Amino acid sequence: MKKRKAFITGINGQDGSYLSEYLLENGYEVYGIVRRNSVPENQSNRLEKFNDKLNVEYGDLLDFSCLSKNLQLIQPDEIYNLGAQSHVRISFDIPQFTAQTNALGVLNILEAYRINSPKAKFYQASSSEMFGNSVDEDGFQRESTPFNPVSPYGCAKVFGYNITRNYRHSYKLHIVNGILFNHESPRRGSNFVTNKVVKTAVQIKLGISDSLELGNMDSYRDWGHSKDYVKAMHLIINNKTPEDLVVATGVTHSVRDMTDYVFKKLDLDTKKYITQNAKYLRPQELKYLKGDSTKLREKFNWKPEYTFETLLDEMIDFWLESYK
Repeated sequence: MKKRKAFITGINGQDGSYLSEYLLENGYEVYGIVRRNSVPENQSNRLEKFNDKLNVEYGDLLDFSCLSKNLQLIQPDEIYNLGAQSHVRISFDIPQFTAQTNALGVLNILEAYRINSPKAKFYQASSSEMFGNSVDEDGFQRESTPFNPVSPYGCAKVFGYNITRNYRHSYKLHIVNGILFNHESPRRGSNFVTNKVVKTAVQIKLGISDSLELGNMDSYRDWGHSKDYVKAMHLIINNKTPEDLVVATGVTHSVRDMTDYVFKKLDLDTKKYITQNAKYLRPQELKYLKGDSTKLREKFNWKPEYTFETLLDEMIDFWLESYK
């Protein structure tokens, strides 16, 4: 039986690496592109355990010729566009690059897909940041909640969401959006707040560090695990009828809740070590996210295996083991 082929942009990211593992376990041939940087030792460390099973080349969402060449040669069955400038706070510092990558980059790969492999199924990584501070009366955000983004990242993601829907309807292509709420793991970059908190708390516990600086402690997020969410991606892209669906746990916690849990787990006092620094605040804050993934759960019987607590426990154990 012929193996199915998947093409992943951002394959070396948190989601790209977990998705690659999951697809390999399910018998896929997995292809992907990574942006070249000057320190190659660091750009594929998430893929080390199974890199020999992957087909990875240098590429960029801003390079249409590269995308077109790859899709023409590979003729994938599934395309996952996970590549992005993925840090919301940094999007305020580099708004033009964020828009080019997260908006025009989506348009580039859609055109390459339409021209070269239109029979494939296409998944676009959309984000809960698109909702901004728009919340339904019951305290949830869902597929019908209006978008009101409050960052360059969120604005660019709204364009990506809308242009994929436009291509789906205009060219009758199998294109879906997964609107994913925050999802973390030990593979998360340590400049993102969850892994920053866990890594620094472990360093404090081991005497390597003595303080943790954070921004807004009272923003609320719906945190899940990347492993659970990449499985949802695969379900969404293989839906018989292309549809845009929310992926979320339906439970929200504040950054303060998260730091309290991690520090308590390590027998540390948050008041002794945590300070707030204005440089980590956003010019416009997103106060609250809580997703309603009822449609996804009912359609595919999907539910997250990780809780907020087991997610953080795994991240704590990872950093403790790393420093051993």
